[in-house]
Amino acid sequence: MTHATDIADYLARHERKPLLRFITCGSVDDGKSTLIGRLLYESKQLYDDQLAKLERDSARHGSQGEAIDYALLLDGLAAEREQGITIDVAYCYFGTDRRQFIVADCPGHEQYTRNMATGASTADVAVVLVDARKGLLTQTRRHSYIVALLGIRHIVLAVNKMDLIGYDQTRFDDIAAAYTELADALGIRQVRAIPMSGLCGDNIVARSAATPWYAGPPLLEHLETIAVDHDDAGAPFRMPVQWVCRPDQDFRGYAGLIASGRVQVGDELVSQPSGRHARVATLSVGDSARESVEAGQSALISLDHEIDVSRGNVLAAAASACAIADQFAVQLLWLHDAPLMPSRRYLMKIGTRTVNTQITNIKHKIDVNTQEHLAATRLLLNEVAQCNIALDQDIAFAPYAENRTLGSFILIDRTTHATVAMGRIEFALRRASNVHWQALDVGKAARAKIKDQIPRCLWFTGLSGSGKSTIANLVEKRLLALGHHTYLLDGDNVRHGLNRDLGFSAEDRVENIRRIAEVARLMVDAGLIVIVSFISPFRDERRMARERFGDGEFVEIFVDTPLAVCEQRDVKGLYAKARAGLIPNFTGIDSPYERPQQAELVLDTISEQTDALALKVVDAALK
Repeated sequence: MTHATDIADYLARHERKPLLRFITCGSVDDGKSTLIGRLLYESKQLYDDQLAKLERDSARHGSQGEAIDYALLLDGLAAEREQGITIDVAYCYFGTDRRQFIVADCPGHEQYTRNMATGASTADVAVVLVDARKGLLTQTRRHSYIVALLGIRHIVLAVNKMDLIGYDQTRFDDIAAAYTELADALGIRQVRAIPMSGLCGDNIVARSAATPWYAGPPLLEHLETIAVDHDDAGAPFRMPVQWVCRPDQDFRGYAGLIASGRVQVGDELVSQPSGRHARVATLSVGDSARESVEAGQSALISLDHEIDVSRGNVLAAAASACAIADQFAVQLLWLHDAPLMPSRRYLMKIGTRTVNTQITNIKHKIDVNTQEHLAATRLLLNEVAQCNIALDQDIAFAPYAENRTLGSFILIDRTTHATVAMGRIEFALRRASNVHWQALDVGKAARAKIKDQIPRCLWFTGLSGSGKSTIANLVEKRLLALGHHTYLLDGDNVRHGLNRDLGFSAEDRVENIRRIAEVARLMVDAGLIVIVSFISPFRDERRMARERFGDGEFVEIFVDTPLAVCEQRDVKGLYAKARAGLIPNFTGIDSPYERPQQAELVLDTISEQTDALALKVVDAALK
């Protein structure tokens, strides 16, 4: 056998080695970065230049005196080195003769929990570190909960810094027992507890003489041999379409990463949610034609005849298609500084599809320490809750327990495009096909025609005391005098009935506007000119209201009156009470008002009289 053949055989074996993704997580200063650095060092994964750089960095930034600070291998950001903490997720790639690894070193600080969740989303194993001196801490429990939430089935409990407690077996056993109890409560059944010292290298790649009472494997051996069940290949075929490939007029293919199952030429597939069927004509991976492909491969599929398939659709085995729904029970981890408010709309990205969604109900918040269910009207940063969500269209999905790709999602703020939450689908609340619009013989056009008018929603917004209600009242009187059919929805009046159960918190204000927008939409559908006079302080909710109407049906009218003038006009003394702290969440004082950016009409109540302003609105309504 030639030397070249030896090299080729070695490279081939290396390519076939199984891959394990794992994370390190836990509380602050438990030694996560040090552990991984030591693991790389002890397993001979560092080159000479990396060792030389580590020695230089240790002398400058290290926390171990003259000794090497292994944590610096992972903490690459300047802020991380200066503070001695991990901020961002650091990924590291290495391999042994038995396995390849991708490890994500996750931050321990609570404010960076969102980063930890990102690292855990693709992991097979979680190494949860615990400082032997401190035991289980709040962040240990939080990270363990997220690990369970994301479906990671294998936990390594790394009881670190055993050297600082004299390798006390009793202390180790107590921590292991406490964590086993926590894992049982979270539904985690496979936990391996290992006593170790990242600083000294005990039980990292070889058994340590300092723990003769421990008979289990060292960390690296356990990671090399742990049996991770990947049942994706045996599941039904699913591929979210990432891209429609059309290099010329004679070929159309659909590219994506196969989420589960196996497909071969000739198989019958269904495009979801449309339900159209076709058979596989060709398969390719890269430049190579294939007879079959399976989970984990990125493939290009062409079909035997044209059907409507777009980015975001799912190609599935026709004999075992995905379920279709538009409302779900989900578990959410909130990742944003601004709170989650039910009824506010977000973008939901699931697989390769992005749809509009809103949280219809927070069923309960979950205490990550006790798993107790707590009542909640909002979610704050790093909080977890069971929620109901509603989408504006059908999607193909699978519960997260069955398929990570089609059962996990993120929520995106529609204004800033920031990722604000991640979640998993538990089950559908109903099948989308069971509830649909009932066809009616009499529609909006017929109702408007008999009234001889163009139905519209005139949406007044502005601070309390700006003059909204006064102008809206004049507008309705003028329209009625001209023979038009109208209805006025005033904020104060509606709170006596439909919205009497709502307060003035941010969450209640969102729900207040959602209900009114739905009522106004029904009134426009009835052919009316509906006049809405609400403070409606948030742009997102005004945008949500606008989206419920057709083109030209929604007219946003900003009554632009300075706060000082509104206070002068306040005959009820509400502003004075708010400034004295007697009325909380008062718009303009301790609750924000977000000025419209693209209102159809802006009414200046300082320079013009209310009668003239009302005529402007009437003219806009009758165009």
